[in-house]
Amino acid sequence: MKEIKASLGQLDKVAAYLEKRLPQNCIVFLRGDLAAGKTTLTQAIAKSRGVKGEVTSPTFSLQHCYGKNLYHYDLYRLDHETFMQMGLFEEFEKEGWHMVEWGSDALWNFLKNVGYHLVLISIEPDDHKRKYRIEI
Repeated sequence: MKEIKASLGQLDKVAAYLEKRLPQNCIVFLRGDLAAGKTTLTQAIAKSRGVKGEVTSPTFSLQHCYGKNLYHYDLYRLDHETFMQMGLFEEFEKEGWHMVEWGSDALWNFLKNVGYHLVLISIEPDDHKRKYRIEI
């Protein structure tokens, strides 16, 4: 496990660390309270990958695609069974990084058991910064 403390202006360091350590294809579960910075981290990663344009939380659309290899999901309103019934699971077959906000433990366990490479990033406030705990 790696722990990085970073302010908003230092998120490029977190993104650079992830670019060096994460495989080309993986599913990244972003854990943290409401407004912890899950979408903000995804924005920093998108920026580091040269994505132009706005990067927002897919709260109502469930998924946004940025470029050809960065996917962002917000599963706050979905339980595991509904996610599977909607066929969203098949999206994880696409090459790239899949950033998942509010993914359930059931989804984590399912994906782990079928052999996907999973990464967990827990985000919590730390004074005027955030603490990123990265488990690869």
